[in-house]
Amino acid sequence: MPIIAIMAPYEDIDAEENEALNFKRLTRQEAQALRELQPPISPWRVIQLQAVVGFVVTLLAWVFTMKTSVTWSTAYGAMAVVIPGMLFARGLMSQFSSINTVTAGFGFFVWEAVKIGVSVAMLFAAPKLITELNWLAMLIGLVVTMKVYWVALLMRPKLKQMNKS
Repeated sequence: MPIIAIMAPYEDIDAEENEALNFKRLTRQEAQALRELQPPISPWRVIQLQAVVGFVVTLLAWVFTMKTSVTWSTAYGAMAVVIPGMLFARGLMSQFSSINTVTAGFGFFVWEAVKIGVSVAMLFAAPKLITELNWLAMLIGLVVTMKVYWVALLMRPKLKQMNKS
């Protein structure tokens, strides 16, 4: 049974909703104030945090198992996140990606595709590069390191309060 959506004509929208549809451009000062209230997270900070977490997970794998195959597998899983992330961050920070919004958007998708491709290639190459590869340890290193994105989001600088004058 198909779902049919009925859209109301623009005139039927009440005044409050109509005001919400109006778009107001920010002035230069308002945009600067908004940037100061919500500081951006550097991708290099996220990658740095991922590398530290990857090292800690690898160290824990060594401490708990004392097996070099598990340790190398865990480290390789972490590297399968950090190395492509470095390529992605470098690509996003390039001059080409900051020319205008179109190139920034295009650059984002291109470098995200490169990141995914390198990650997949590293995972396919893992059995040839790591002797006695432990897939579980590699996936633990990969997943724990990848989840650092959420930790970095939680650790971002706190939003500043607006002074009401």
